[in-house]
Amino acid sequence: MNQGWNERQRPVRLERRLEFAEYEATRDFLDRAASLSERLAIYPDMSFGRTYVNITLHAEDDATEVGEALRQFAREIDALLKTEKTLDE
Repeated sequence: MNQGWNERQRPVRLERRLEFAEYEATRDFLDRAASLSERLAIYPDMSFGRTYVNITLHAEDDATEVGEALRQFAREIDALLKTEKTLDE
C-alpha cells in the first residue's frame, strides 16, 4: 500500500489526504475519482476544499480488516495521482 494511506481501526478504514497545487487539479481529480467509484461500485467518503481532498474507505460493518476490494480501489486512486499534480508526492 502506498505510504500516503493510513490504515485505522475502530472503525476499520483507510484514509488519505491529498494536496493539489490549484483548484483545477482538485476538480479534475474529483471527476476522475467519481468515474472510478462508478466503475468499481465503491463510494468512499470524500471531503474537499479548493486544493485538498480527504478520502476515507470504510470496511464492512463487521470486518476486522480492510478487504482486498478497498485496497485495490486505493491502488487505483494512487494510479490516478500519477497523472495529477499533487503537493504530497
